[in-house]
Amino acid sequence: MKRSLVFAFLLLAFYACKKDETPSSNENQTVAQIVVTSDIHYGTARIFRGAMVNADVVNKEFVKQINRVPASSFPSDGGLNAGKQVGAIDELIITGDITSKQKVGPPLIQSATLSWGQFNEGFMKGITLKNGASQNAGLWFTPGNHDVTNAIGGWYPMNPLTDPDAMVNIYNIMLAPANPLSNSTYNYTTDKINYSKDIAGVHCMFVNMWPDSVARIWMENDLSKVSSTTPVILFTHDEPDIEAAHLTNPNGNHTINAIDKFENVVAEVCKDGATYQVSSTIEQRNFVTFLQAHKNVKAYFHGNSNYNQFYTYKGPDSAISLNVFRIDSPMKGMISGTEAPDGIGDETKLSFQVIVIDGASKKLTVRECLWNTAGAASPLVWGTSLTISLN
Repeated sequence: MKRSLVFAFLLLAFYACKKDETPSSNENQTVAQIVVTSDIHYGTARIFRGAMVNADVVNKEFVKQINRVPASSFPSDGGLNAGKQVGAIDELIITGDITSKQKVGPPLIQSATLSWGQFNEGFMKGITLKNGASQNAGLWFTPGNHDVTNAIGGWYPMNPLTDPDAMVNIYNIMLAPANPLSNSTYNYTTDKINYSKDIAGVHCMFVNMWPDSVARIWMENDLSKVSSTTPVILFTHDEPDIEAAHLTNPNGNHTINAIDKFENVVAEVCKDGATYQVSSTIEQRNFVTFLQAHKNVKAYFHGNSNYNQFYTYKGPDSAISLNVFRIDSPMKGMISGTEAPDGIGDETKLSFQVIVIDGASKKLTVRECLWNTAGAASPLVWGTSLTISLN
């Protein structure tokens, strides 16, 4: 048996046990608390606390701060559990880009296999969050465009050309197939990472990359088993107004190539034009039609374009109103990290989000948690917050 397959079996067995530690009564809880982050980008580097360091260093500090959440107290902001000690955390969610595209460079980016190994050691094994029964918090992941590109290849030089290790591990851990995939058997066309979980009376759907027409086939089937009065929350990588470059190349044989520059990480073939710089209006309209048919979809969480933002998505024709929560990155934030205009970012703005769901009152509060406002001595500081109705 190949080493990668042996590792997949062992990791799957470990996390099957880890998930079993979550009480079976979880679905009957009326209140749940969740930490959510995105785009942790192992393999990259940034200026952090006065030095250029790699993501492994940053994320070890990030994990320490996440682990401090239970001992903190929520602000008196009128939201759910306001003013109370946080206490138990039921779930931790990461909406993609655990790894970084393994580009030849410069700078040279390490392989997905190396990045996943660092993530497994530093992040998954480092998290100490516990639920109300003092058992390990659930860990839930969706893939991002970097994870997918590593698996299927990019239009730029990569080394290795493909490495599906992160996608294989996410698939095996999240979907727990009877026959775990290996790096040699993984096929992105068929092995999409879509799954759902009921949390405190709310149906949470974890969608591969973006809810395109392929994903919506699975979503329709999944929602057919859910009452129309049950609130639904979507967790995925891309924003609702998806960038066309992530769609599948509409030209020729739909290949990934340096001329067209489409990434093919979302199965939907781009219908808006032949260049990757067009809008995604047609694709968004089709998604809006889906949302209009499923009015119990009440919130949408995503990464990709990373900074903390609570906003309303109305669609290209202002036909809907969907609460959306954009999540910051510890590495590539557009305010806090390397995607800022100065290429460095304001690290005092580094943040993740803490969600409180009350299934009985059908309310949801999302709070921004700033974790690096004063360097190594940083306290956790609460930023913006928003409470919405799930009715």
